[in-house]
Amino acid sequence: MISRFLLPLAFVLSLAEAPQRATAQTPLPPATDTVPHKYENPSGVVTSTKKPFFKSKGFRAVIVPAVLIGYGASTINGNGFYSSYDANKDIRRAFGSYRSRIDDYLQWSPFFELGGVLLAGVESRNDRLNLGLVILKSEAIIYSSAFIVKKLTRVQRPDGSDKLSFPSGHTAQAFLAASIVHTELRDKSQWYGVGAYTIATSVAAFRMINNKHWQSDVFAGAGMGILSAHLAYLSHRNRWGRKPIGRDVGIVPTWIPGGGTGLLLSWHPSK
Repeated sequence: MISRFLLPLAFVLSLAEAPQRATAQTPLPPATDTVPHKYENPSGVVTSTKKPFFKSKGFRAVIVPAVLIGYGASTINGNGFYSSYDANKDIRRAFGSYRSRIDDYLQWSPFFELGGVLLAGVESRNDRLNLGLVILKSEAIIYSSAFIVKKLTRVQRPDGSDKLSFPSGHTAQAFLAASIVHTELRDKSQWYGVGAYTIATSVAAFRMINNKHWQSDVFAGAGMGILSAHLAYLSHRNRWGRKPIGRDVGIVPTWIPGGGTGLLLSWHPSK
């Protein structure tokens, strides 16, 4: 990085060119430092440099969803270099009247993948409590935002069934789940995320093959699903890396005078 300040070269050069005295002189005592240092980092802690905007968490969280949503919005109906109408014609030419309901089930498959991996003993990035809260928050964000956008845009579906086509809710759900799988398990293996995103992509493809959504709907849906998961993680304030909640929960027998015996449930979150 180029420094913002220049050394006073002229002053240094003028001192170098000054004539030397032949006679020895008594060295002068050092000047007293009269500049106050009260506010010059009194704790001695090294301050960290601020990261560039394009390397910040916020930028990395929104850049991919923004590209997907932007491309989807630019190809609504007959707009764009390769419009939704063009894509629909090619899909109908390739698949004809083929239909399948597999996308209704595949949209939840990344969550089943995550559950199976956790049951197999693979540790996720976050404990079960925080993971559950992130999933609930992500679902709340996507369902509320997708519903609002559908009502505002009122794009008719390719099959003409209604005007709630944009964005694709199935695709948004699948990519939301895939994003959570990737975030939770990427430290163990990148293949977990690859598998989840492959499933999500197949959901988007089947929504167009089934003539339920346009190209614009599935691209925007994918972006909104990923963005919802990212926003849930960014806004979640519980500290990551806690031990699984099962280790913090205890059940002990207890006796209450006049009330008989029972069980006492205690929870001590890790600090």
